[in-house]
Amino acid sequence: MLYDTDDKKKYLKDNLSQKRYIHSLNVADECRKLAEKYGEDPDKAYFAGLLHDICKEMPDEVQKSLVLESGFAVCREELDTRSLWHAVAGAYFVKKHFGVGDIDILNSIRFHTVGRAGMTRLEEIVYLGDLISAERDYKDVDRMRKLAYSDLNEAMKEAFAFSVRSVVKKGGLVPICTAEGYNFYTRLQKTEKAKK
Repeated sequence: MLYDTDDKKKYLKDNLSQKRYIHSLNVADECRKLAEKYGEDPDKAYFAGLLHDICKEMPDEVQKSLVLESGFAVCREELDTRSLWHAVAGAYFVKKHFGVGDIDILNSIRFHTVGRAGMTRLEEIVYLGDLISAERDYKDVDRMRKLAYSDLNEAMKEAFAFSVRSVVKKGGLVPICTAEGYNFYTRLQKTEKAKK
């Protein structure tokens, strides 16, 4: 199989807490379902979802060094926000250690926390899969789940709005790509509504 997950699951089980491991499996399952709904490769989506948090529990200094070594464009707001490092680090880690060269999978991992304008379908699936996975229980999660399976663009707009509100509420920095993503999907929705 092209997207071999047995060794990846073993790595995750050995290197993540039980809670994070279960989350990774749940996100992978959600990504598979979303891929089936929206015409993406379900195995590829499962693979990307499974690995999205691979570096989440590594020590801060390891994550930061992976980010700096990655060669990915990273904005100042991301560099200044420790909780965002794992996504960039994760994309680079799976490229370097597992030989994953598929840019769509790498970007799905890299942008699963911050998002960006013009995301690919797989990137959208991993972004939403992470937000609506089975163990999530925030206030509007049921509404987000319904939206994710009924209107992908509206779900993305709402997911970005949720993300921006959460960051602002905590007094954090909003990465430029997150603001651009919110604007992109908000414009898209306005254009779609104007056509109706």
